[in-house]
Amino acid sequence: MISRRRLLSDILRAVSVAGCTAGMLAGPVLRCFSAPGLAAGGKDTLQDLIRSAPRARFWVSTSDSDCRKCHDPKERLTGTPHKGIPPIIKCQLCAQGCTIRVDQRGKCRQRINVDGELRTLSYGHPVTVHVDPIEKKPFYHFLPGSAAYSLATTGCPLSCKFCQNWEISQASPEDYGSRFVPPGDVAGAAASREVPVIAFTYNEPTVFTEYLTDISRAARKQGTRCVMISCGFMNPEPLKEMCEVLAAIKIDLKGFDEEFYRSVCSAELRPVLRSIKQIAASGIHLEIVNLVVPTLNDSEKSLRDLAAWVAGELGPDVPVHFTRFHPDYQLLNLPPTPVSTLERARELAMARGLRYAFVGNVPDHPGNHTYCPGCGKVVIRRSAIFLVENNLKNGHCKFCGAAIAGTWL
Repeated sequence: MISRRRLLSDILRAVSVAGCTAGMLAGPVLRCFSAPGLAAGGKDTLQDLIRSAPRARFWVSTSDSDCRKCHDPKERLTGTPHKGIPPIIKCQLCAQGCTIRVDQRGKCRQRINVDGELRTLSYGHPVTVHVDPIEKKPFYHFLPGSAAYSLATTGCPLSCKFCQNWEISQASPEDYGSRFVPPGDVAGAAASREVPVIAFTYNEPTVFTEYLTDISRAARKQGTRCVMISCGFMNPEPLKEMCEVLAAIKIDLKGFDEEFYRSVCSAELRPVLRSIKQIAASGIHLEIVNLVVPTLNDSEKSLRDLAAWVAGELGPDVPVHFTRFHPDYQLLNLPPTPVSTLERARELAMARGLRYAFVGNVPDHPGNHTYCPGCGKVVIRRSAIFLVENNLKNGHCKFCGAAIAGTWL
């Protein structure tokens, strides 16, 4: 497991390489380095945020006469429509499907019912901004060696007991002070630092999808590519729009068991698998991470089933990272994942025909490199979260000429 001291040292080196003047971010957020300016500001009260919060998308209300918009098409409806009560909102952004009464919020804490209109409180309010290596996301087959201008707000529709960023993912937007930052300013900040990628990460980007898509459109005009690091728990319609403006998505596939998702993440597996298939079908770059948690999702069956599903539904070329767990948040009682478990997961994946399976969060492990499926030689060598050797030429192995799946230019 990479130590906090080593991680901070590595990130500082990455920021220096990217040409960014780094300064410490005030407050407890990630205890990491921040690009200056964007996340600074005074404390916003909830009322301040509500007054400035724009109208959200992807929702319906009981004020609408069409009750079918809130119900499953197969559901048999009886009785009379809602009348004479304050309008209730059904959020359709993520698979939680929150029903939100006036002045209440959904599970993500970012979307609030204001007099029958759903508002997005986190729009324009990043709470942390960093410049990271793209490998830290991790993206291993997307512009290797690039710097990523990484941005987060607060909130998440999941409540994973092992979350490493719980200080912001389980927070509300009023918990942190941040000034309003227009989408164009985020795109401009990345361009001014000559950073080729903007990454939406740390918390769940789906909760600020309106902000994400506006930033992505602004960034595209200046030639900057945007990527998302996500739990994959969104609904198909918002995901479709995100796929139209993003260049790559990495999905955290928490495990391959419904009970694990329910008891450890307060979510469900099925919507995540649906999202992964939708992303793959969209044609944008996709990578998958499985955080292997001892005693919870590390059984031979779970790892074997995950590899079989990826191979059968997505094909052999999607990079899959089996990443080492370390004790955090509500799972301080569990030990770090044995390296042998991660090695076994990688073996099972490769036995299923997956060409790019990795051992993650074990610095300098041989399973951290990309090997050519043709000749078996290392085509991308990594140390911790840094690229140290690139043996690709126009997306092909320079030793044997075999094509290596990914986005290289």
